[in-house]
Amino acid sequence: MDLGVVAALTHDGIGITDLALAVEQAGLESLFLFEHTHLPVARRDLLDDPFQRQIPHLLDQFTALGAAAAVTSRIRLGTAVCLPAAHDAISLAKKVVTIDHLSQGRFVFGVAAGWLTEEMRNHGVEPRLRWELMRERILAMKTIWIHDEAEFHGQHVDFDPIWLWPKPVQQPFPPVLVGGDGPRSLAAAAEYGDGWMPEVTDVGSFTAKLGELRQLFQDQGRPEPQVTGVVFEPDEELLACCAELGVKRCIVLAPSRDLASFHSFLDSCSHIAATLTH
Repeated sequence: MDLGVVAALTHDGIGITDLALAVEQAGLESLFLFEHTHLPVARRDLLDDPFQRQIPHLLDQFTALGAAAAVTSRIRLGTAVCLPAAHDAISLAKKVVTIDHLSQGRFVFGVAAGWLTEEMRNHGVEPRLRWELMRERILAMKTIWIHDEAEFHGQHVDFDPIWLWPKPVQQPFPPVLVGGDGPRSLAAAAEYGDGWMPEVTDVGSFTAKLGELRQLFQDQGRPEPQVTGVVFEPDEELLACCAELGVKRCIVLAPSRDLASFHSFLDSCSHIAATLTH
């Protein structure tokens, strides 16, 4: 199992180039970034949570990943997660292939329907439609990535034939991993994802849902799904369990305020990564 990092990258924390270079030099496999555009003032309650209060300070994940791609050559770069319902399908397709091009095929596209309903509404999205919007936008993007002359006609996404280059370096396109662990997330992963990106906190619950997902893929005649587990601390026992279950990678939430804490965290992760390969 590969081990990587997921970070809440803010304007007042570690710079993206320092962060990305440190991950690569530590020998870890990947760097993923979160996405939120803003925090509605109506959700003042979230400021009481040390993690959620970072939301209004996050940098744009695609811009930051582009900078990371420019200074690295090996690590995978990804979104954990992007919220397609809050994006225009054509513009998002361009962003994804741009990162895949700049990184020479190292991009992983983690997506989710989203949970912060007030943020969704500010983007003109009716929260109850976010699953349908995500589905159509991902299907439309896949059409754009695959075809030289792409068109899509759905209920929420509709465009006549277009030209859009470059096409992805990864063929047919970067892996699409669906976040969340509810029934709709599993069904979405099996229908139009290449795999799954859940938070892993309880081994028993995760094991059961992983079994459900694998059965869904098998029922559709699809190959084994890629699974990237999101873990909130470098817990060696939990990560070892994920490895035993056949998880492709785990990404561990990193402290990203200062380099000293980050390097100490990377040392712990590198030690665990070495044990997972033996």
